Amino acid sequence: MTTIANRYEFALLFDVQNGNPNGDPDAGNMPRVDPETGHGLVTDVCLKRKIRNHIALSKEGSEGFNIYVQEKAVLNQTHEMAYKACELKSEAKKLPKKVEDAKKVTGWMCANFYDIRAFGAVMTTEVNCGQVRGPVQMAFAKSVDPIVSQEVSITRMAVTNEKDLEKERTMGRKHVVPYGLYVAQGFVSAPLAEKTGFSAEDLELLWNALSNMFEHDRSAARGVMSSQKLFVFKHQDKLGNAPAHKLFDLIDIQRNERSEGPARSFKDYDVMVGQAPAGVEIIEKL
Repeated sequence: MTTIANRYEFALLFDVQNGNPNGDPDAGNMPRVDPETGHGLVTDVCLKRKIRNHIALSKEGSEGFNIYVQEKAVLNQTHEMAYKACELKSEAKKLPKKVEDAKKVTGWMCANFYDIRAFGAVMTTEVNCGQVRGPVQMAFAKSVDPIVSQEVSITRMAVTNEKDLEKERTMGRKHVVPYGLYVAQGFVSAPLAEKTGFSAEDLELLWNALSNMFEHDRSAARGVMSSQKLFVFKHQDKLGNAPAHKLFDLIDIQRNERSEGPARSFKDYDVMVGQAPAGVEIIEKL
């Protein structure tokens, strides 16, 4: 597969209704928030997890599209697969002495695992497969407006222990955001794609995952989360034709005149995109 030859940036607009988009374990699993501004946050790790899960569902069993970082994965065992495939013997915490052998092991991991090709990986465990810097990177998503976190009481009719049988119900609590519109910014580097083998097919899978990743990630805790808009900035040159921050500034999100009171829907916002500079194409994927 041919690696990509253009630089890209992208902006994903997604929202949440009556859910917790990304709980903070250091704050009792409350929605993450910027303490100075009140704007909601969703980490890059959270978004990458959803992309990985979508790729795993859509390409299940397909050669070259395994997922490296997944639940209950034993990384040393995964690394041993690379040494076995390359007919090499691993040495504790060390890469093969020959440069070409080391490249074989790392290359095998890139060829077989989508998330390594895309996001990179530090594979310097007991069975060492090297380090890879991925071409696809994402920043924290931030809400357009400050969010309000509500704590909701819930009840359960069943009990856990026999001693609690006389109780009518047990109580619990969860945190929700009534509504929040978030913007996630991402970057795709063509020079780094050449090093990992990130191809045009991989790129299309990324766009598909960003557009649909919430559709198979439903839970009561997350409420209703939806990808609303996906803007892609494609550069003519592999090194780029404009600064990324200037391109992101072209996207203007404003509350519209029809909206009254706090925002409770994507329809409460107008999204406008300015004219791209020379050498950059704006593609609206969603």
